[in-house]
Amino acid sequence: MSKRNSSEAKRAARERLKAERDRQARREKVRKHLTVGGSVVAILAVAGGIGVAVASLGDGDDGTDWGAVAEQVNDGQGDFATDTPANASGDDGLTVRVGDEDAANTLTLFEDARCPACADFEQSLGPTVREGVDNGDYAVEYVFGTFLDDNLGGSGSKNALGALGAALDVSPEAFLDYHDALYSADIHPPESTDEFGDDERLIEIAQDIPELADNQEFENAVIDDTFAVWALRMSDKFQADPDVEGTPTLKFNGEVIERPATAEDFQAVIEANSVQG
Repeated sequence: MSKRNSSEAKRAARERLKAERDRQARREKVRKHLTVGGSVVAILAVAGGIGVAVASLGDGDDGTDWGAVAEQVNDGQGDFATDTPANASGDDGLTVRVGDEDAANTLTLFEDARCPACADFEQSLGPTVREGVDNGDYAVEYVFGTFLDDNLGGSGSKNALGALGAALDVSPEAFLDYHDALYSADIHPPESTDEFGDDERLIEIAQDIPELADNQEFENAVIDDTFAVWALRMSDKFQADPDVEGTPTLKFNGEVIERPATAEDFQAVIEANSVQG
């Protein structure tokens, strides 16, 4: 996609979002005045509005020239932003660490946004992982790849990773909530589809997260590719790890551990390999 076409696509995405918000505002105004028979009319209006919103938000696209982003990552020349998320760390801005920064133990998760096995892992063991973070048992570091875009075509892995960067820029909590939403059973799409390649879909998913709902800075970052360069640099970090042969890959204190089948198995592995702080 040419730079001109990319800019036009992003401008069109903004216009669609603005038009949808205007429609939602008008529907809300009507809903407040139509309360008939125990609010039956209001309920129907809201239900219809949701259908319209979902339909209209499904026809967007990424609009990002990822080939040009890759060239900029490789040679340092280009017009894409080189921002790193405010809550990333490390000299290269590629460390995404959640939990106590001084935790003695570290669980590292290697994932791809389009990966169905990652979604299964997060749905089954994600709450257990969060519990360990909350208890101070370990911190979690996330490393994201985009290899499924290469294998299957599309841009959903890269685009979702850029959106995760935008969420991390808001706060670690917003990042975790958005990460969990992307992998949730109700939202995570089949591996063969490229639903996350749609900017508007990624913004729609964020509307159920308080810190991201109608957050203009987050939405602009998604549409404007603010973290596209960061996303590909993160993908390079993923690819450079010789221990990662697929997703999800788990490391605990730098050593690969077998993906546990149950919460009990996970706890046993963590307890057996933890060091005292």
